[in-house]
Amino acid sequence: MGKRYHKFYSGALGRDMEMHIHGHAGKPCVVFPSQDGHYGDYESFGMLEPCGPFLEAGKLRLYCVDGIDAETWSNRHAHPRDRMLRHEAWFRYLTDELTPFIHYDANWDDRLMTTGCSMGATHAANLLFRRPDLYDTVIALSGAYDAAWFMDGYVDDLVHLNSPVSSISAMPHDHAYVNLLNSCTIILCAGQGAWEDEMRRSMGLLKNAMDAKSINAWFDYWGGDVNHDWPWWRVQMRYFLEKVLG
Repeated sequence: MGKRYHKFYSGALGRDMEMHIHGHAGKPCVVFPSQDGHYGDYESFGMLEPCGPFLEAGKLRLYCVDGIDAETWSNRHAHPRDRMLRHEAWFRYLTDELTPFIHYDANWDDRLMTTGCSMGATHAANLLFRRPDLYDTVIALSGAYDAAWFMDGYVDDLVHLNSPVSSISAMPHDHAYVNLLNSCTIILCAGQGAWEDEMRRSMGLLKNAMDAKSINAWFDYWGGDVNHDWPWWRVQMRYFLEKVLG
């Protein structure tokens, strides 16, 4: 499958940002770590195994990036506004720096894919919802989509912007993104076992918001034995990759 280490300086963040790149061809996919995680976590937690057949067949290329949750969503020592401003700097890194790099590195002219587990799923879905002109596929496993939940109820314009439940609810019916989002493959999955309560709750709210705007997505709820944990995310990733790339 091959693995490459890469880093480049992000002007948006004012520091180097690291990543692992897996695969030699195929659709490029930005992989987000779970909360407070790092670019090597996807491999460390065994998530390359379900991706292996698609990497080897040249159908998929993974760009496992670094998150900065410890400075943003998890940083309860800072004012919520400062946390969100830092998140927006990271978002500019993703859209204005990382995305062009991926297009160049993969020699890819089309839109990209995103994925992640837990908070990584939140980031993956939020990136597509905010920029469906750049991304057209998301596999989000056990994400939470109501940003006020992460911010202990604090809401401002940036929390709203990064909360799919809120931003989709407020989107005008004739917004240009409605058609763009309907050209995307949007998969959101959660189990009904341990530690999945907020994921199911926010998925339900998001489904209602998207249904009201006639935006199509696949909301998939797995059984009561399916917990918020890596063994199930490996099973889910294999299942959904087969649907998307098989």
